[in-house]
Amino acid sequence: MLGPGLIDDREQAVEGPAGPIPLRPARSIRRTATMDMLWPEGPGGPLELRGRARDAVTGDPTQAPRIVREASMDSLLRDRVIESIKTTPDFDGISNLVGHRGGGHLRGALATLVPEVRASGSPLYLLLDDVSGTSLIGGVAFVRQTEFRDARADGSSERRGPRPEDMEGVCIGFAPGSSALIEVMDHIGPPRMRPIGDLVRPDDPDGWHDLLAMPRIGTRRARFIDVQVEGDRVEIHAGFQDSTGDPDHGRVGIHEYRLRATADLASGTLETLEPTPHILPFRECPSAVQASLAVLDAPLSDLRDVVLERLSKTSGCTHLNDALRSLAEVPVLIQELTEA
Repeated sequence: MLGPGLIDDREQAVEGPAGPIPLRPARSIRRTATMDMLWPEGPGGPLELRGRARDAVTGDPTQAPRIVREASMDSLLRDRVIESIKTTPDFDGISNLVGHRGGGHLRGALATLVPEVRASGSPLYLLLDDVSGTSLIGGVAFVRQTEFRDARADGSSERRGPRPEDMEGVCIGFAPGSSALIEVMDHIGPPRMRPIGDLVRPDDPDGWHDLLAMPRIGTRRARFIDVQVEGDRVEIHAGFQDSTGDPDHGRVGIHEYRLRATADLASGTLETLEPTPHILPFRECPSAVQASLAVLDAPLSDLRDVVLERLSKTSGCTHLNDALRSLAEVPVLIQELTEA
């Protein structure tokens, strides 16, 4: 018995937890990023976002990688509105993001206020772009904690986060008529969470940047992108995971994908794509995998826009879309790899 909200993978077309990050491949570059979602004042208080990211080149995987770029972001949000933000590196215009709300329009604000961050391919852009998604899911940190779950059950505490009826039509999982709009989320959080292990491999501790300590109540988004060049082909292996604390299981996964892709080195065109769903909350979510193939033949550098154009709303999964959109910086990673 897995307990409330922890449902057997056989009820859904997913593979189950993917496990720790893969071993660093030889002659590769890896981008890693984490966004920690914390509530220092508890429910009703501001959301603290702590982002860390790194690009690291590996020649020999038995040796420590060479770090080529790093980035950090610390921000405080209330009702998803940015109240303060500090980044490293500190691009001009970052402070102008104060007052903007996490959501689709924030990406437009990033393009207007800090265009050079995206243009540079900096890992900082991945963190800034994740403010929208992480500010939406951060409240799941409370639903796995017994004291908050019990408080909601007896009516002494309000439910945190969006209600299913408010989510109708936002993604393939919440398409009209889907099970997501019927299944109860109120007291256990999104269904089909699964216990997960450590992100870090004991046999390759350098595979991640330094991870910040997580409190009992907190949610984390973790990503990696591995890039290798083999002849005239670019080989890509990427991972995306959202997880939160659980009193019985340590940490449980909410969303998790791994994906493999190849691209033509000369043109930068995406040639093959194979996403694998590992943990997803609703029965309909895995159907996004087939839908995602609509981005094939797009230039890698255009994926941030192409994904939104071809896989918006009920055409795709917002989390798989986020994983796909991050591949837009692969050409920059290739350049960093060849220059290392």
